Amino acid sequence: MPDVLGWRAKFGVLAPSTNTVVEPDFARMGVPGVTAHFGRIHIRDQNMSDDAGMDRLLEQIRAELSATCERVLTCEPDYMVMGMSAETFWGGVEGNQRFVRQIQDATGLEVATGAEACRRGLELYGAARIGVVTPYQPVGDENVVRFFGELGFEVKAIRGLRCPTAVSIAHVTAAELRAALLEVDDDGIDALVQCGTNLSMVGLADEAERWLGKPVLAINAATWWMALRDNGITDRVEGAGSLLRDH
Repeated sequence: MPDVLGWRAKFGVLAPSTNTVVEPDFARMGVPGVTAHFGRIHIRDQNMSDDAGMDRLLEQIRAELSATCERVLTCEPDYMVMGMSAETFWGGVEGNQRFVRQIQDATGLEVATGAEACRRGLELYGAARIGVVTPYQPVGDENVVRFFGELGFEVKAIRGLRCPTAVSIAHVTAAELRAALLEVDDDGIDALVQCGTNLSMVGLADEAERWLGKPVLAINAATWWMALRDNGITDRVEGAGSLLRDH
């Protein structure tokens, strides 16, 4: 028998315990018959004020990932979704593929990652030159540039906001994000990408596409789009950007 609320699909979502944005973002982009069920990755030390802090944060995520997968599997999801993005960019294309295999081996399910979702979105739009906004320290930005570069995209500009803690990412205001988008945009940019699932940018990206006249991929919207489309769910979602509205 199908789940009475998730009768089309149940998504198991992996997210850091410090993240306060990705869960409400996925809820606001919900469609009938699809439910998201979160497993929280325990973050004990949320300091990410320098490169070493970012590395320690990812070490915690790696150490907790298997147990988090085990917990979320108890609700018998049909598909996995990554509610965090840094680890999906780490190590470039090979690192992303290794991470996907890790989740597949741990759960037996396919998985949507932010990095792969952005790749698909950019290819759909025919974008070659991109501007990127992240909450990361320089080491995180380097891995983002590496990932996109290995796929053939040119990162013409990147703005890392260097948030000091994992929780503080969610404190970045719409005004700060708007300024960051404008900083990495110019006439030679085909599309803009926002990384970091704890940055609240789904609604702003939808607005920015209208005043910039080009695609703006908010990573939570792109990841949700990938998850829905991978499961044959073609519902259009308003207010979350052109990927979910038009594709």
